[in-house]
This record gives sequence, C-alpha cells and structure tokens, in this order.
Amino acid sequence: MVHVAIIGCGIVGASIAFELSNCPKLKVTVFDKQPPAQASTGAALGVLMGVISHKTKGRNWQLRETSLQRYETLIPELEAMTGRKIPFNQQGILMLCAEGEDLSKWEKLKTTRQSQGWELEIWDLEQVRDRNPDLNLNDRIIGAIYSPQDRQVDPTALTLALVDAAKINGVNFEFGIEVKGLMGGQDAHPTTNVIPCGTGILPVAEDCGTGILPVAEDCGTGILPVAEDCGTGILPVVEDCGTGILPVAEDCGTGILPVAENFDWIIIAAGLGSSALTASLNQLVDIRPVLGQALHFRLQNPLGNSDFTPVITCDDVHIVPLGNQEYWVGATVEFSENGGEIQANAEILNGVFEKAIALCPALAAATILRKWSGLRPRPERRSAPIIDRLPGASNILIASGHYRNGVLLAPATAHTIREMILQ
Repeated sequence: MVHVAIIGCGIVGASIAFELSNCPKLKVTVFDKQPPAQASTGAALGVLMGVISHKTKGRNWQLRETSLQRYETLIPELEAMTGRKIPFNQQGILMLCAEGEDLSKWEKLKTTRQSQGWELEIWDLEQVRDRNPDLNLNDRIIGAIYSPQDRQVDPTALTLALVDAAKINGVNFEFGIEVKGLMGGQDAHPTTNVIPCGTGILPVAEDCGTGILPVAEDCGTGILPVAEDCGTGILPVVEDCGTGILPVAEDCGTGILPVAENFDWIIIAAGLGSSALTASLNQLVDIRPVLGQALHFRLQNPLGNSDFTPVITCDDVHIVPLGNQEYWVGATVEFSENGGEIQANAEILNGVFEKAIALCPALAAATILRKWSGLRPRPERRSAPIIDRLPGASNILIASGHYRNGVLLAPATAHTIREMILQ
C-alpha cells in the first residue's frame, strides 16, 4: 500500500481525498486542525465561472473544463453514496454588460467556446427583461452574456459530502490535529510534527533514572518518541525526525500517545497555512490573504421567474439564489495594507450591497440573516493555483493558492494530484 497524507480539509483537500479514495492501492489520511469546510471554503459563494471566463487555452482553461465536466457526474455520485442533498444550481450564470463593455470580445469568446463544445449566448435588453423582470435595466446596461453550462454549488454541503464519501471508501480523517511543520529532504520520507490543537506539547525522551519515558517538555528538540510497549506500556523508543516517521497524537485515556505512521506522499492543501509548512522545509511558497465579505438575506417573494433562477452578476457583484426566497450577495475583494492584518471594512460591504440593490431594487426590502467574511489564499508573484511538486522533496506535493477559484477548480486539482501520484 502507498500511504498518502493530506494536510488540509477544505474543498481542495476533501476533493483530493475522495479522488484518491477510488484508488485501491492508496491508503489516505487527512489532517486538519479544524472540522471540514472552514476558512476559505466556508466563506465561498461557490460560483463556477468556467465557460464565461476569458481563459481559453493552456492550463487555465484545461483546469476549468475538467472541473465543469466532472461536476456533472460528481454531484449525483456523492448524493447517491452519502444520502446528502448538495444544492447545485444548473441554470447557469447571467452577466449583465454595462456601457463601455466591448461586446465584440464576447462574440469572439462565443465562437471559441462553440469550437470547444460549450455554449455562450449574447442577449439584448429585451431578452434580459423578458426573463428577469425584477432587474433594473438602467441606461448603463446594454445587454448580457448568458452562460447556461456554468454552475453554482454550496461549498460547505459539497465538502461535507466529499468527506463522507471518502470515509465510506476508507479514508481516515484526523480532525483537531494541527500539523506544525515538515522535515525531510530529496527522496526522503518527510516527517510532520503533529500535536493536539491547543496543547502546544510534544513528548520529549527524558531518562528519569527509572526507565520510564517520556516526559512532556519543550517542542523544539526535533526528537519525537514512538510508543512501544516494553512491559509497562510506558517506555517509548526514540526515533529521529529524519526517518520519515509521522507521529499522530491520540488520547489513550491518560494522556498523549504518539503512534508511528509512515507516509510515502504528503500533499499540502492547507490554503493560507501552506506557506508555513513549506517554510519548515526551507522552501518559500508565498501565499497571502485577500479578504472577502458577503451577505445572506431573505425576501418575501422570489426574484424573477420561478423557472429561471441563474446566478446574476454585474460589476463583480454576484446575486446567488438559494431557494426559499433566500439569496447570497457578494463578495468584496480587500487586500492588506503594508502587509498587515486585514480587517473587514463594513463600508466596502455596504457598497457591494448598494450595487446589488441598484441592480435589483427588491433587495432593499430584504431581511439580512447573516454577514460573514473569509480569507482567500492568493499566491504572490505567481499564477493561481499552485499544483506542483515541492522543490527539494520529490514526494511532497502542494495544491494550494486557488484564490477566488477554489470551488471551481477543486475537481480538476484532485485529478491532477491523482495523476502525479500514480504516474
């Protein structure tokens, strides 16, 4: 058996886990300090802008196309396996075009997509008004692009279904376990320092004169014990961190017992946490946060026609129908100033909501149910996402830095990682 560790259980890590769970020769363990679908995944709107994207060739288009194709089979497959209902809007995306938009670019993209086997439609104002009577088509709006084969999916529901399905296929999930770092070199089995969240304690071998070890001490030694029963159940055998041993913290009723696990592959899918993990191997993978805010609200009556409920987008503001007169609106794009911590700016969120109201005046009467924010992982000085081998460690892969396209590209990322492992 080839043993694979995945660090991170957002949409990307969970997708990889499920993809690999279908390979009989792989044994997969997933680590995350939080429950699944937290951080970026839990904050995402799940709008899958693939066909409507201007990416038409190379890796950027291949990833989008692979994901869109896979989603059509993945959702029913997961629902059948797990019994979970995954909200999946298959009515496309309608993008309104404002004055100044070069519609000739869209005509060219439409032709390209047709040659690739995908559909795009360019609507005039009459078509938009006929299908979407609640929209305020002011003098600035000149038409719309309708992408019937793009989708929207609930990221949290999808991630939880991926985890359940992967468990059914034998994947082991270790939640509440934080991987603090990696150790290893070229062609070595890297070791992760795994500690229970919140304790900050790793056992260190210390001879007390009685042969009873270990004593929980400083985490900075780089030496981790492997539990072995020497008659008392207390005496560990000390192993060096360079050997490829990965201790997993488990509660034995009285404390923390490290259990040795040997991994042939380690996949870093930890989003913003990926940079610290690669830094522990002296490799700089610079991934920085970009904050996004969004709103969840309810209306007394649904917008538009009940038989046509696409995601509506204009000027980078998305109105996402959820059913039962509920909608999401988002999202802001907020960068750090001078590299400091990003604080959610209420004025920017209000600006997004005001744009949504201008587009659809009925939203002014909405009841806001929730406001939230999340941090997107954006690679610095390189294109998103990062799906690659980590330099200097041939059996460590990184699948991170998806920025605003984590949900869209998760299936294709999982497929790529699978091919890298099995090649």
